[in-house]
Amino acid sequence: MANERDVIIACDFKSADETIKFLDRITRVRNEVVSCDDIGFGAGRPYVKIGMELFYAEGPDMIRQLKARGHKVFLDLKLHDIPNTVKKSMQVIGGYGVDMVNVHASGGVEMMKAAKEGLLLGAARFADKPKLIAVTQLTSTDEETLHNQLLIDRPMDEVVKKYALNAREAGLDGVVCSAFEAAEIHEACGADFITVTPGIRFAENNRDDQKRVMTPAQAKLAGSDYIVVGRPITAADRPIDAYTRCKEEFL
Repeated sequence: MANERDVIIACDFKSADETIKFLDRITRVRNEVVSCDDIGFGAGRPYVKIGMELFYAEGPDMIRQLKARGHKVFLDLKLHDIPNTVKKSMQVIGGYGVDMVNVHASGGVEMMKAAKEGLLLGAARFADKPKLIAVTQLTSTDEETLHNQLLIDRPMDEVVKKYALNAREAGLDGVVCSAFEAAEIHEACGADFITVTPGIRFAENNRDDQKRVMTPAQAKLAGSDYIVVGRPITAADRPIDAYTRCKEEFL
């Protein structure tokens, strides 16, 4: 069975006010706020990612605001600590009502198992349980960094595949990975093991600090289940057009 697929907007803003103003632009047509259905976006408001900067600035209230507005939320905090600390932290996060959250796969199988246990405990009151995924390698990491700075002597694709297998063993729902690894991860871990891929740019965009990037259309062909898109949408002159383009190319 094919996984749900969607475009997740990376809301890498400094404040709640800036975030809400941007999201109002996404749902504003001719100065009237309308439902996303009315402008062809499908059911519900855009799926959004909240990262460290915004969460540390605004805290859980940012999540509550977004959920109250009808957004799905991917909380991108990349937890990585001893298993007991991660379990307790995930239990708190589970209570926020987020739809997806992540850890670093480099924390190991036991840490990831503890994260899953804590998350489900915290989310026990919700009918829809949040997805837990693991970061394999950051899209800013290339082979040179992997070998010369992290002292990992295996090829990138082999490292990512092993980390994904560890995440599946721990009971996680999927991984964050480059679109370049999506097909191989599905082959190794199963079609229902989701791949969430950042590093998405339009063909005319520069790469910023990302080193392994694809366009939305390329990510679709590569087998990504979710794409995370930041600056190509948030820094666009007309974010609504950029978001629509992403949806058209990927879905």
